[in-house]
Amino acid sequence: MPKNQVAGSLNTPVIVLVRPQLGENIGKAARAMLNFGLTELRLVTPRDGWPNPSAGPAAAGADVVLERARVYATTAEAVADCAHVHATTVRKRGVTKPVITPDEAGRQMHTLAGRHAILFGPERSGLETDDVALARNIITVPINPEFPSLNLAQAVILVAYEWSRIGREVAGGDAVLVQPNTEELLPPAPQEELDGLVAHFEKLLEQRGYFLPEARADTTYRTLRGVLTKPGWNHLEVRTLRGVLTHLGREPRE
Repeated sequence: MPKNQVAGSLNTPVIVLVRPQLGENIGKAARAMLNFGLTELRLVTPRDGWPNPSAGPAAAGADVVLERARVYATTAEAVADCAHVHATTVRKRGVTKPVITPDEAGRQMHTLAGRHAILFGPERSGLETDDVALARNIITVPINPEFPSLNLAQAVILVAYEWSRIGREVAGGDAVLVQPNTEELLPPAPQEELDGLVAHFEKLLEQRGYFLPEARADTTYRTLRGVLTKPGWNHLEVRTLRGVLTHLGREPRE
């Protein structure tokens, strides 16, 4: 992409608020987003419904973010078109994922082709294990261990700031944020295709009793998903793997 070209969706992350509780916090998160040029907000089952009259005043003018916000029933649906999913959490919550800083996450967003989504959990409890399991990595802010508490808008503004700062760095000075030149590699497959691959594996393995005993089934499912999400398969690789699984699922030829 030429250096002066305006950045497209490849390096502009989607902010996903998972089960947010207060309209005021959604508004403040929208304000934090627009401070650094982010406008695509997705909400997963907001507790008090949407639209929320409390969000507008708290957004302090970031109405464009709220007007474009889209609501989804599940986290998986909210990130289905994204190739890179980052979960913000203080704890790993039993899921083995690479742990990165907002600085490193910002660099990935500007150098790895494909849509990026950043997950933020509910104000009171944070992301659940199943939400984190959808992510390729975990973003954790280096913070005072005696008081590791950030509100939702603070968390959003930290990540948005690092995305903006890294964008200026890779673009050079005050240039418009750009998608830098990268190797001619196919981008990772979107989450929807990856979910299909995981489901295909699960279906075949269930028939062979792989997830027994039932007491360990949930852990085994999450571990399998972790193994399959780490490589960042592109769509051709996912299609090839699906073809292999389909072939293995057939009756052997005589």
